[in-house]
Amino acid sequence: MMQNDFNYSDERFADLQLLRYRLNGFDVLTVKQKILIYYLSEATLWGRDITFDQYGKYNLRIRKMLETVYETYQGDRNDAQFVGVVTYLKRLWFSNGIYHHYGCEKFHPDFTEEYLKKVLKSISYQENVDDLMPVIFCPDVLPKRVNKTDGEDLVKTSACNFYDKLSQKEVEDYYGAMKTEGGDTPPSYGLNSTLVKRNGVLVEDVWCTQGKYGDTISKIVEWLKKAAEEAETEQQRKVISLLIKYYETGDLRVFDEYSIEWVRDVDNRIDFINGFIEVYGDPLGFKGTWEGIVEYKDLEATKRTQTISDNAQWFEDHSPVDKRFKKTQVKGVTANVICAAMLGGEEYPSTAIGINLPNADWIRAQYGSKSVTIGNLTEAYNRAAKNSGFKEEFVIGRETIELIDQYGDVCDDLHTDLHECLGHGSGQLLPGVSADALKAYGSTIEEARADLFGLYYIADEKLVELGLTPNGEAYKSQYYTYIMNGLLTQLTRIKPGKQIEEAHMRNRALIARWCYENGHAIELLNREGKTYVRIRDYHKLRQLFAKLLAEIQRIKSEGDYDAARDLVERYAIHVDPDLHAEILNRYQKLNLAPYKGFINPVLCPVRNDAGEIVDVTVDYTESYEHQMLRYSHDYSLFRR
Repeated sequence: MMQNDFNYSDERFADLQLLRYRLNGFDVLTVKQKILIYYLSEATLWGRDITFDQYGKYNLRIRKMLETVYETYQGDRNDAQFVGVVTYLKRLWFSNGIYHHYGCEKFHPDFTEEYLKKVLKSISYQENVDDLMPVIFCPDVLPKRVNKTDGEDLVKTSACNFYDKLSQKEVEDYYGAMKTEGGDTPPSYGLNSTLVKRNGVLVEDVWCTQGKYGDTISKIVEWLKKAAEEAETEQQRKVISLLIKYYETGDLRVFDEYSIEWVRDVDNRIDFINGFIEVYGDPLGFKGTWEGIVEYKDLEATKRTQTISDNAQWFEDHSPVDKRFKKTQVKGVTANVICAAMLGGEEYPSTAIGINLPNADWIRAQYGSKSVTIGNLTEAYNRAAKNSGFKEEFVIGRETIELIDQYGDVCDDLHTDLHECLGHGSGQLLPGVSADALKAYGSTIEEARADLFGLYYIADEKLVELGLTPNGEAYKSQYYTYIMNGLLTQLTRIKPGKQIEEAHMRNRALIARWCYENGHAIELLNREGKTYVRIRDYHKLRQLFAKLLAEIQRIKSEGDYDAARDLVERYAIHVDPDLHAEILNRYQKLNLAPYKGFINPVLCPVRNDAGEIVDVTVDYTESYEHQMLRYSHDYSLFRR
């Protein structure tokens, strides 16, 4: 299939559109590399149920119930309420549970409790589901997966399944007492456990083969062991073996050892992420949600990111932040453009387009980090966005549209590179400052720090010198679209009457609104009832980015919780209802889906007569419904 003939867009429902991504260059990999990808992909797909359970204690039972209805109901499947059940199930699949993947609010069902009970009776559903009904139908029961509202108990009011009947203070006190035990190299306390109270004492149910999720983690380990046999190098085999050891013991020190060796593993074509990684799903930022991705390098595109990483020290030295917060020696910065081969857990169906790991600040300082920009996913996004009418509706004029058309894709990718490769890896904490000092505001501040780093440098003449931008004007496309998104168009993802919840959206709002209110580089114009962004002075806007970056880095380095709180609460959360209504109305007329995610390709092993794998082929034809049901049957012990 020629690339231009590949069908990137697929099914659409609710506020979601499914896309497909190509495994560009997969056919030229060696058979051994393909088999390694296949085994790592199987390990990735087995983690799905863990993510579902982490996102809410009732998710797996609700999924099983609705999938049984979907597969067995013999009544009128065109009935509006049954269609509502199907849409609800599709949304549940997409979000790994009953909460919106971005806004974290509970879905509203377009069917009644009475109808669902009637359907369940008609299929003789055996399980008692009375306790599920208020979870689905009562808006006040477990209404949000992650609540970050200032002044509320974030643990008691969040439905994520990391804590059992505990208060925010109990959790913070429990982990606060551990901070003195780790010295300069503390483990990521709480990353891989559920915190519960037994007989009045707080204890951790550790996520490992012998603990919580043990049966599922054992299946992940089974496939990792197969992958280790196909490793490209001894270093890669060591990395996989350490991950297995971590899964078997739950020992966070082993996880740190694994992370260090993973950072050192830079010479292979194939790489992967598999484990409890990002803490955005925990309102307090301790617990890692399970995620997986299998990847291989795009060798040609990686030349771009290698240029950036080769100059990491220059970027650190010339950053506009106080020298106290700069690294005197940047270590181990590795950046690649990769092709995703399989997505799982928190990375599926909605996924990041760039990743920088590990998250432990002391590991990053001493050993460095690895960054990836996921090229085949950005390719799919870009192709799906062509000719949508979005720019024509929201960009201020033809000249700016032409600027974005000419440079937008290049600068979008470059900003992601700078964000992941250098932004997250830049700067340092002052001695004695805890990595979680900013608490619930930490994720927003960290994403703002990385975004600002990229925004500041994308306009630097150094990038033209390095051949990363074609000229000194290209950066303006990124400045315009970023500010437009932060001030206006990301509001299309917010429901009327709601505030901004998700950390990345808060970060973009914080940056755009702060720059709008603290300088004269940006203005909002109203033309015939429509609001547009106009950049009055791009040079001044860069100066504002530099000023805010310096302050954000100070907040991060000093652990200034009060300053973080003030910035986020003032600029990042609240929504102007009149502006919001206008943007939603304009967007609705375009008939676009504000959120997109992916259907995975199917990796098909080809075996000889002896049962040995001799090749792996790729099938792009599986439907969304079939894939989701297949995963629930083939990669779930819960359904067995």
